[in-house]
Amino acid sequence: MVPVAAASARRYQSALREDRARRTHRRVLEAATAVFLDRGYAGTTIRAVAAEAGVSVPTVEMLFGTKSRLLKAAIDVAVAGDDEPVAVLDRPWAQAAEDARSLDEFLSLVAAALTAAQRRSAGLVLAVFEGSSRDAELEALRDQMAAQREATAAWIVRGLTRIARLRRGCGAEEAVDVVWLLMDPAVFVRLTRQRRWSMARYRRWIADALAGLLLTVGPSD
Repeated sequence: MVPVAAASARRYQSALREDRARRTHRRVLEAATAVFLDRGYAGTTIRAVAAEAGVSVPTVEMLFGTKSRLLKAAIDVAVAGDDEPVAVLDRPWAQAAEDARSLDEFLSLVAAALTAAQRRSAGLVLAVFEGSSRDAELEALRDQMAAQREATAAWIVRGLTRIARLRRGCGAEEAVDVVWLLMDPAVFVRLTRQRRWSMARYRRWIADALAGLLLTVGPSD
């Protein structure tokens, strides 16, 4: 029989190791985000990320494997806002949007979530497009991200049509395409960096664009 004190000590040491591993994982992702944004995909190396994080190259490779997988992990965290294993559309903001009783409330929640996700992730997503022509893994990731954006756009359209009607001549498929385009990270980057829009202005614009381009304002039948 293992003494209680020894078992407790082992659990304590195990908890410490797990906490250190989580902190190292998070530190590497933060470093990768900084390096990818600063140097782009082509200019980023595992060695540079390791140096930024203050860990060894083997540590980064053990955690993430390849540079493309490291970028994907950084994007996942940036989109969600944390490293919790919870899908974006299973998070509290999405549930609140699904429960929204008015168009203004739904649009406000969606626009705020899209703006925050774009602010954190747009530069990283564009790094995928930069490197996808030369990296098969990134090409697959590019296609996966486009499909995920389409799924989110379809979710937004379903939420909109729960509350309001699509404008005459605009079907659900076209509405999804419009939302998919509005969510393009290149649009966010051009407006906020090149045209110097504030986050508040972008948030208002995305809400207004969703309503103005897609809807006949009024309750759905």
